Formats: sequence, C-alpha cells, structure tokens
Amino acid sequence: MEKVEKKEKNPFEGRKYIRGLGRRKSSSAVAQLYVRGKGQFVVNKKDVSDYFSRADLIDMARLAMQKIEDKNYDINVRVSGGGEKGQAQAVSLAVARALLKHDADLRPVLRGAGLITVDRRVKERKKPGLKRARRAPQWSKR
Repeated sequence: MEKVEKKEKNPFEGRKYIRGLGRRKSSSAVAQLYVRGKGQFVVNKKDVSDYFSRADLIDMARLAMQKIEDKNYDINVRVSGGGEKGQAQAVSLAVARALLKHDADLRPVLRGAGLITVDRRVKERKKPGLKRARRAPQWSKR
C-alpha cells in the first residue's frame, strides 16, 4: 500500500483577488489582495515576519496596510530577484497598487506616505577600464 502525503490546504485557493505588480532594482513582486480577509500577510508561502529577517524590512513591506488601518484584507505575495531591501520595497509597491485598484479613494493616503511613487534607480553597469561604474584605477606617477 502506498503512502499518500497530504498537502497543506492553501487558504487563498479558489478566492477572487485583485492583482498588483511592484518592482524595485532587480526585484519583482506580484501581490494578490483578497477582500474580506482576516489580516493575513504571506510572502512566498511564509508569513511576512518569517520571510524578512529585519524588523525595518517587515515594516517597509507592511507600510501600505498600516497607512490604511484596515485589517479586512488578506495579502499573498510572490517576490523574486534582488536583495532583501529591494524585495521589501517591491512588495510595498505591489500591495499599494493592488489597494488602489480596489479603492481609488485611498490614493491621497498612499501618495502622502510615498507608496505610489516608483523608484526607478538601478545599479549602473561597469565600464571597461574602470574598477566599478565610475571608479578609475589609482593614478601612479612612477
């Protein structure tokens, strides 16, 4: 007789959601916002506080939800690429965009917190003959 493994039931499966996309540096996040939820915040199938190691990154990811002060949403985010800080900023933007799709009246609150503005800065490429993007080798007289 074969042993059948039971999969954990996904609490988000089969529910309708609102999608938001956020990017920062080389990180990309897709947020799924579920209305009438219990306040769950899941990033890559882990709780947000388990996924991000530092408290400031957890706060950064949750900032949009803290600003609107509403616990009636569940959020499921898939994020990939980049480092921890870039991922946290991408998650924050994705959640803010999903909230805007759901309720356009939240725009002034999210705009005031700086959550709608996209930060397009990325690392500059290394140029030939230089040590980094702009750092030249030290000049030697002899």
